[in-house]
Amino acid sequence: MTVQRGDVVLLRAPFASRTGAKTRPMLVVQNDRNNARMKNTILVFITSNVSRAAEPTQVLVDIQSPEAAQSGLQQTSVIFCENILTVVQGDILRTIGHLPDTLMQRVDLALKESLALT
Repeated sequence: MTVQRGDVVLLRAPFASRTGAKTRPMLVVQNDRNNARMKNTILVFITSNVSRAAEPTQVLVDIQSPEAAQSGLQQTSVIFCENILTVVQGDILRTIGHLPDTLMQRVDLALKESLALT
């Protein structure tokens, strides 16, 4: 399965403690050139816990907004740009949606903040 940057995918993602896993939405943040030529891709977690949505490393996706219409998310969520995971593309269960450029620009800023890139 080849994915594209901005795809919202489902993955059986491990808990940080490695004591288990659950199927959850994730966002592909790796560039499309590498997505096409490599077996791995880089993802960030998406969570429905919006309590820290105002932090500069997180991006709110309000499903009632026109921007979120194609995300495939079923509830308002936060893209958690400080939680990054590299996975084999074949482990991705399926693509459920795609984020528009306007939201991906906000993701880029949140990733820069998370990784201290200027």
